[in-house]
Amino acid sequence: MTEYTTSAEDKFTANVSLRRNDEQHWYELLVDGQLAVQAFFHDLPGHIDFTHTETGRDFEGQGLGKVLAHFALDDVVATGKRIIPHCPFISSYLRKHEGYEQFVDWPEG
Repeated sequence: MTEYTTSAEDKFTANVSLRRNDEQHWYELLVDGQLAVQAFFHDLPGHIDFTHTETGRDFEGQGLGKVLAHFALDDVVATGKRIIPHCPFISSYLRKHEGYEQFVDWPEG
């Protein structure tokens, strides 16, 4: 499991932590220990296929999904796997942020 906890330099004042939860097949962002955002995936040979992302109602509109997307995509790249963005949110994030192009296999259709 990959894990990251924000420092005092980050813009969020709450206690935010990020990790890859292999048991549940999702990346998760927790705020003060409460699950706020999940990016679900399938771990395939050579690929991580992102299927969908969910943000808890109490955490919508705070930019937390973007924080989780950045963490999850960086983690996939660090493991040497490629990204398949079936998830509309992850796909949108990839189209707006540079640096991942060479690691993405876009789904057809």
